[in-house]
Order: sequence, then structure tokens, then C-alpha cells
Amino acid sequence: MKLEPLAVAVVVVSLIAMATGGRHSGRRKHKEIFLGENSKFKFGGRIDYKLKRQDSTKTLLIKSEQLLRIEEHDFAMRPGFGGAAIPVGIDVQVESIDSISEVNMDFTMTLYLRHYWKDERLSFPSRNNQSRTFDSRLVKKIWVPDVFFVHSKRSFIHDATMENIMLRVYPDGNILYSVRATVTALCSMDFSSFPLDTQNCSLELESYAYNENDLMLYWKNGNDSLRTDEIVLSQFFIEHFHASSGLAFYSSTGWYNRLFINFILRRHIFFFMLQTYFPTMLMVVLSWVSFWIDRRAVPARVSLGMTTVLTMSTIITGVSSSMPQVSYVKAVDVYLWTSFLFVFLSVIEYAAVNYCTTLEEMRKMKRGKLPSTFNVSQAMAFDGCFHDDDIELTSFSHMPPTLTSDPLTTPTQTSDIQPTEGTRLRRQRSVRENVDLLVSNSYLIDSYSRLAFPMSYLLFNTIYWGLYS
Repeated sequence: MKLEPLAVAVVVVSLIAMATGGRHSGRRKHKEIFLGENSKFKFGGRIDYKLKRQDSTKTLLIKSEQLLRIEEHDFAMRPGFGGAAIPVGIDVQVESIDSISEVNMDFTMTLYLRHYWKDERLSFPSRNNQSRTFDSRLVKKIWVPDVFFVHSKRSFIHDATMENIMLRVYPDGNILYSVRATVTALCSMDFSSFPLDTQNCSLELESYAYNENDLMLYWKNGNDSLRTDEIVLSQFFIEHFHASSGLAFYSSTGWYNRLFINFILRRHIFFFMLQTYFPTMLMVVLSWVSFWIDRRAVPARVSLGMTTVLTMSTIITGVSSSMPQVSYVKAVDVYLWTSFLFVFLSVIEYAAVNYCTTLEEMRKMKRGKLPSTFNVSQAMAFDGCFHDDDIELTSFSHMPPTLTSDPLTTPTQTSDIQPTEGTRLRRQRSVRENVDLLVSNSYLIDSYSRLAFPMSYLLFNTIYWGLYS
């Protein structure tokens, strides 16, 4: 009888335990049933049962490759292989033009290149029709257009802090593929009018492997597909940006679609005016100063002439070193070499003046018209004329035409000479007479040069700027 209360207590505890265990087992059963319905969202065989927030990156426990069914398709082949050409739209935003090199005849451009196409193999179910964005890690596992830059010398995709690649996939299979790249491409420049020139450059895009039968490149929004930020260059002004398209033919592979990014560059002239044209003009004007210096001041005139010649040579060398070695004449070459010719002629002019003066004095000394005590270095005035009382000079304007070969014959010697019957009077002096007259009046060379040189250079500048500008 004493054991009966103990037995009753054991039975009661057992019943309570069975009731409690039944409730918990039912909960576990319901939980297993719930998880069984959602077992397709397992991630690597593990499920986190503690997640409560509706975060797609945490509750949708599935890999991107599984969502897009990448393993189920061969992405080495283009979409719609064997059918019509797949259309690929292109959209470009030019961020900057980093440099333009005349020596290498190229330009460097940074741009955003965007591709648009549809690949139904990447379509996925979505309740809210939201797209999914990926980086470069997924790009390597799917098919993307193989667009390259024609005539490019160097190009790269920026990789700080990650590769600047974006892939956006929409539920219906439409894809946006964007990269940020910098390209150095060839620009065939014409320097015939340099530095008053305008250059036409273009960046060309084309598929490398797929011809027009497999891939059709086109501007997605026509002319609006090309957008630019505000670009400011040091030596050029960008007049116009426009997009165009065409076809390129290769004898071994056929026709390819090609897109063009065209832009027109007009050079700023002010830099070259300060560095080239103004110094050249000053050197030419400086060479004319020798026309007002006494023709007996040999060191002064020779030094001035040689200084201007050497300075012009330095300017020409500096301009040539910064330009490509082209085989035709540039506009700046015409100006520099013509100015150099003016400077060189001013040196030759003094050589002629000095020679004529020396020859005139030697002739006068032979005829005994100069006294024995005459000092040649002190007898010349700044106007180029002799002012010694013992020197007899004959006026150039009153000298009549003569029949003799001696141009220094006086009027009294020829006044009694009468032309015989059948003799023709010679009213035009011979070349020798003209040379002798110029030698006897060598100071006139400087006088004429003071007017001839400036007028000729002014005429040249008028023709030059009117022709090239």
C-alpha cells in the first residue's frame, strides 16, 4: 500500500511527458513540411533557420549561376546561333580627351562604352520585374560582344578599385553591358595649314570575330547615342561631335559593321602667335635697323645682321622639333622661311653697300680726286655723302645721256659732239652705265631699302593671313 502513491506519481509524470513530447514533435513536423516545400532554395546544402528579414540576398538562397541557368547553356556561342544576326546597340559617353599629339599623330580618349542586346538564355522569373546587376566576375561566364577599337595603339579598362565593368540583366533577357575604357587611337592629320588648321579625327568601333551575318552593330539612339561632358583642351577647340556608321570589308572574312565617333578640332592660334609669329616679326623689323646705321660702322651692322639670322635659325629649329617630319610644306614653314629670307637679304644688302662704297672710293683715288691727306674713315657723314670741299661730285639727276662708254664724262666734253648723219641717239643706258651710277651713289641703296623692305614684308603678311586664315 505504501508504493501506490509512488506509482501514481510516476504514471502522472509519464503522461505529462508524452503530452509535451507530442506537441513538440508536431511543431517539428510542421517545420519539416515547410522546409520541404522550400528545399529548392538551399544554398550549398545549408539553410539558416534564424533569418527573419525579407532580404533577397539572405532569404533567396540561390547562386546567380543557378538563377540565370548558366550551366545549362553553351555561352561560347552567340545568342540565336544559326539564325539571323543578333542586333547590338551601342551607346557612348565621352568623358575626356586627355591628349592630342601632333608628333605621334594620335589622340587619347576616356569614354563609357555601353552595349545593349537580348539573350533569352539569361532570362529569369521575377515577381516585381526588377533587373539584377553584376560585376566583371559574371561577365567572364557569359557571351558578350567582342567590340574593339579600330586603329587603336593602346587601350585598357580601368581597374581602380575594381574593374570598371557593369552587367545588368533584365528578367526578359535584355542585357546592358558597360565598361569604362581609355583608348589611344590614330588620327591622320593634315598639317598643310598648321597652325591655322582644322583636324578631323574619329574613333572607330567594330566586332572582331562576327561579320554582318552574325552581329549587327548600330547606334542605339541615333545621333543621341553619342554624349559628351564639357571638354576643354589647351590647344584645340572642339567644334562638333557626331556619330556615323558604315561597313568595312576584309578580303578573307567579309563585311563588318563599323561605327564612327567623329569630332572636329580647330587649333587655337594665340599660343603660336606668342611663341612663333611675334618673335619672327620682331627679328625681321630688327634687321631693318641696319639701314639707318652709318655704312662705315661695319662691326655694328655685321653684328646686328648675324644676330637676327641666328635667332631666326633658332626659331625655325624649335618649331620643327615639335612637329612630325612630313614631306610637304606647312603654313608655318612658309612664314618662317620667308621671314628668314628677309633677314638674310638685309645682310646681303649691307654687303652690297659696303662693296659699292669701297669700289667708288678706289675709282676716285685712281682719278686723283682725293687729296693725299684724305682719311676715308672720317670723310663719310651719316647720310652717306662726301662733304669734303676737294671732292668733285656729279649730280645723278642732271647727267645727260652720252655716246661714249665712259659714264663719268662731263657735259662740257659732250656739248660739242654732234651726231653724224645716220647715227641713232641712245636714250637708254647700258647695264654697265647703270652699275657705274649705282656704285658712284651707293648711299641710295640704303635709302631705297628703308622703303622697299617694309613694304614688301607688309604685302607678304597681307597675302599670307588672307590665304591661310
